[in-house]
Amino acid sequence: MSEHALAPSADAVLIGEAMTGGYGGADILHSCTIAVEKGEIAVIVGPNGAGKSTAMKAVFGMLKLREGQVRLNGEDITGLSPQARVRKGMAFVPQNANIFPSMTVEENLEMGAFIREDDFSGTMKQVFELFPILRDKRRQAAGELSGGQRQQVAVGRALMTKPTVLMLDEPTAGVSPIVMDELFDRIIEVARTGISILMVEQNARQALAIADKGYVLVQGRNRYTDTGEALLADPEVRKSFLGG
Repeated sequence: MSEHALAPSADAVLIGEAMTGGYGGADILHSCTIAVEKGEIAVIVGPNGAGKSTAMKAVFGMLKLREGQVRLNGEDITGLSPQARVRKGMAFVPQNANIFPSMTVEENLEMGAFIREDDFSGTMKQVFELFPILRDKRRQAAGELSGGQRQQVAVGRALMTKPTVLMLDEPTAGVSPIVMDELFDRIIEVARTGISILMVEQNARQALAIADKGYVLVQGRNRYTDTGEALLADPEVRKSFLGG
């Protein structure tokens, strides 16, 4: 299986194409391509230091590219700031500092709707349907919630912008296996609403199990690209990246 086993379609909702760049003088990404189709879950996996989060940040505009481009719904957005990308329909949930701990759950969700000028109560209702625990705890300070519940707040807040693409940087970091399964179930439900999901995940095996498409990065380069199922079944990928 080559890295070209799954070439992105021309009408992918989001594509970071042949991205080369890094911080300061050193490139971390080397002609790396990441794409997501509509309503698809795409997962970036690979060893530590492979450039997984860097690739995601490049797509979101937090890293200046020396080469390559980023397109959203067919539009070249390479030159846009992260804030401008949010207005175009991208939402990014960083791994750390992704909620306001002293605010209530409901206030956190309202903060997510800061770019909206319409009535967002319908979106709030959808978020509560996706994450019933947040409805139950909506008057509680978000900082008092468990790790898994805080992640639900962070994802819910991102959904308040009504994004076409939701990007998650290691959403299951530091949570128990049971909570990880629950978060992945919710992520599948979000994708079913037609939102495209791009996530970086350390729990590669579990993430590939729910992924429509997986990217295995090594040293900032695409090593393998295929469906999650095909990558899980590939003996080379299993041996090198999934612990056998």
